[in-house]
Amino acid sequence: MSDTTPPATAPDADLPGSGSRDAVAVGTATRGPDTLRLLRPAAGRLASALLAGAGAAGAAVTLTAVSAWLISRAALHPPVLHLMVAIVAVRACGLSRGVLRYLERVFGHDAAFRILADVRVRLFERLERLAPAGLADFRRADLARRLASDVDAVLDLVTRVVLPYAVAAVVGLASVLVVGTLVPAAGSALALALLVAGAGVPLLQRAAARRTDGRLAPLRADLGTGVVDLLHGLPDLTAYGATRDRLDRLAMVDARLTAAARGSAATAGLGAAVTALATGVSVLAGLVAGAAAVRSGDLPGELLALVVLTPLAVFEIAGPLPVAAQHYAAARASLQRLAEIWTTPDVPAGQDDRPAGFDGQRGRVPEIRVEGVTAGWVDGRTAISGADLLLPAGGRVALVGPSGSGKSTVAALLVRFLDPRVGRVTMDGVDLRDIPAERVRKVVGYLPEDAYLFDTTIAANLRIARTDATDDRLREALAEARLLDWVDTLPDGLETLVGEHGMALSGGQRRRLALARLLLTDARVLVLDEPTEHLDETTASALTRDLLATAGERTVLLITHRTALDGLTVVSSDGSDVCR
Repeated sequence: MSDTTPPATAPDADLPGSGSRDAVAVGTATRGPDTLRLLRPAAGRLASALLAGAGAAGAAVTLTAVSAWLISRAALHPPVLHLMVAIVAVRACGLSRGVLRYLERVFGHDAAFRILADVRVRLFERLERLAPAGLADFRRADLARRLASDVDAVLDLVTRVVLPYAVAAVVGLASVLVVGTLVPAAGSALALALLVAGAGVPLLQRAAARRTDGRLAPLRADLGTGVVDLLHGLPDLTAYGATRDRLDRLAMVDARLTAAARGSAATAGLGAAVTALATGVSVLAGLVAGAAAVRSGDLPGELLALVVLTPLAVFEIAGPLPVAAQHYAAARASLQRLAEIWTTPDVPAGQDDRPAGFDGQRGRVPEIRVEGVTAGWVDGRTAISGADLLLPAGGRVALVGPSGSGKSTVAALLVRFLDPRVGRVTMDGVDLRDIPAERVRKVVGYLPEDAYLFDTTIAANLRIARTDATDDRLREALAEARLLDWVDTLPDGLETLVGEHGMALSGGQRRRLALARLLLTDARVLVLDEPTEHLDETTASALTRDLLATAGERTVLLITHRTALDGLTVVSSDGSDVCR
């Protein structure tokens, strides 16, 4: 066997049930009309935001139009009562614009954050189903950026793309109808200018920025991954004098990102210039057409200011549309990166109903068999081939062999982190692929070689396994892992912080704390991958004896390099890559 632990975190089967729904919801959100699926969870609030935004924008345009008429009409010195309706309208529009703008922001951001939370939770659940085999093709830093920055693109999609376009469409259409009713030529000019700003400029931007905006999210991901690698590997890079080379690589990525950002900014500037030109043309067209209409008697003179100034108010709303289109291009690239996660095949979930022959009773110790299994983490590469292994109920088995012989892969198969390509793994005669992965992991507990400790207290790290565990139960688990005496010497005891990745502890202490966490569970089968790593021979032998005694009726599979294994049935790997 070849022991290939999964890279950072490797595709397998088709998407099950809700996963397919999620894939449609976000994966297809990058292809135009299907974006509506992404926005559906907050459709009501988005509609409220649209109404409030359209009302605020309409009030702003109306304020400009009525004010223009009022000034023009007042210049003719009519009786003041003839101006009262316009005066009241100006005050109403001025007050309502602020109130409606506030409501638009409240409803819009509430909808955006609800959608954002829904997508982020679904994405995390998706990562949970994929881990670790399905994530072999992703870097950890890149996954973190997708979960954080790329998901934030959903917020931009709602607040900077969908709402601005919807509001501009509603108010722009209404303004064109009003101006066109008064002066058809001016209305046509305004409609054409709005089409240029809202559709023509974004199309030009898309053609000009296709290679820049689409590259921003991947380049940011590359830069983030490189920085994380640099920080984590800084001691080794310094020791080998390779820091300068790594910094030069980061500088190259940063230069490419800067060039892409500069291109994006240039495209935005071009869009702003064309929009300003379209605004000026529409105002000039309104002035020329309106003056001709006044001269011919088709338009009262006091309405000319309304025809000329209304386009200025409309373009205060439509002006940001080219920028909104650019935000959509960047958001689309981020959403496509999220879609890559949703379309990655995961380990089949298994049946919802209990399969025939599977008991799974609380406290019952099952028999587990590995029968002729061939498996691997990455397509085209095999970690184990034709492996056989028997774990009798309550048995004590040690799986030994050199690094690269497939021991950790066997452990991953037993907890359904990975499924066989050939052969099967059974629990009481039932194929594990027919049992939901979560149910398998409640029966089979796994202590990986690189068990993770969170940057919190000893107690909080232990309660990950059992949230309702009392301090006394935590102390029992620490005693079983031969760590309680050390914890009792600490000033803060169970509330001692372990640091990031458990860096405040020694290697052996980290292993024993992770072991204590496993012992807190109700697992009836314990799979321990190098539990005595970083321990001296005397402590390792004592811990192994204590483990076997503490396990009671539970089955224990000990994966180790050590050869002194009293009380265990030794299973080894030979040159034929078969566990015997």
